[in-house]
Order: sequence, then C-alpha cells, then structure tokens
Amino acid sequence: MKKLIIFLAVIVLGLPGNSALGQSPVKLGHLNTNELFAAMPETDSAQKILEKSAQDLQTTMEELQVEYNKKYQEYVNLANEPTTSALILRTREEELQSLNTRAQNFQTQAEQDLSDQQARLFQPIQEKAIGAIEEVSRENGFTYVFDIAAGSVVFTSDESIDILPLVKDKLGLQ
Repeated sequence: MKKLIIFLAVIVLGLPGNSALGQSPVKLGHLNTNELFAAMPETDSAQKILEKSAQDLQTTMEELQVEYNKKYQEYVNLANEPTTSALILRTREEELQSLNTRAQNFQTQAEQDLSDQQARLFQPIQEKAIGAIEEVSRENGFTYVFDIAAGSVVFTSDESIDILPLVKDKLGLQ
C-alpha cells in the first residue's frame, strides 16, 4: 500500500515537468464511491432484496434451531427415564447429530447464497457507476481519478476536483 502511494506520488510529481515538453498537464479528480452508490436508487432496491433474502434464511435457521432444541429436550427426558434402552438413546443421539450437521450445512450454504446474490445484485450497479465515472473523466479531461472511499488516497489537494457531482449529474441523481 505504501509502495503504491509512493509510486503514484513519483508519477504525479514527475508528470508536471512533462507539460514543458508539449504534453498535457495532469488533471486530478477524486470521488467517494460509497456516496455515489448510496445516492443511486438501484442500491436501495438491491439492499431491500438482499435483506429480504437474509430474513428468509434467518427464519429457516431459527426453525432448524427450534427443531433441534425440541429434539434435544426429548432426548434429555428419555435419558432421565430408567426404562429407556441404550438403542433408543443412541438413535436419538444420531438424530441430534444429523440435525446439527444439517443446520451447520444450511448456515454455510446460506452465507454463500447471500454472498452470491449480493454480487449479482450489486455488479450492474457498480458497472453503471464505473461507466459514468469513465465518461465524466473522459469528457472533462481527467488524467487520474481517485476513489477516496478505497482509503488509498492519503492527501487530496485543492487542485484535485471532486467529480462526484458531475457523475451524479451524468446518472441523473440529486
């Protein structure tokens, strides 16, 4: 990370001298993509879909937990009865282990499904935003545009232009 910042600084500091050689001066811009994504109505819609899916998965997980707790209580009650055979207890133990394994597998798969759904929902939004950033950058002659949300920019000078309003305008956002 530090090497990248130093590398960028060397490039940026070295480039102004190139303008004397007839090359265009460096024009820097920056924006906060988190603010841009938050302003896009598609983000809110995608977030609501993702939250609904997460709630549905959570409900199923809770149902599995209730089922496990019920079976466990039945097992404890049987274990406390002196007439319960070892075979019945072993069968109930296996049932509990199987149910526990099912719940763990469900949770793992649910996390993966949510992650996949998040990628599917937010990828088009990111592509749209990046497309608008690229268009604004080209139209306004920016040499570099830094995303200050990424945390890799340590300093933003007054000469660096915040292009977030231009990108929002390009996307028709307020």
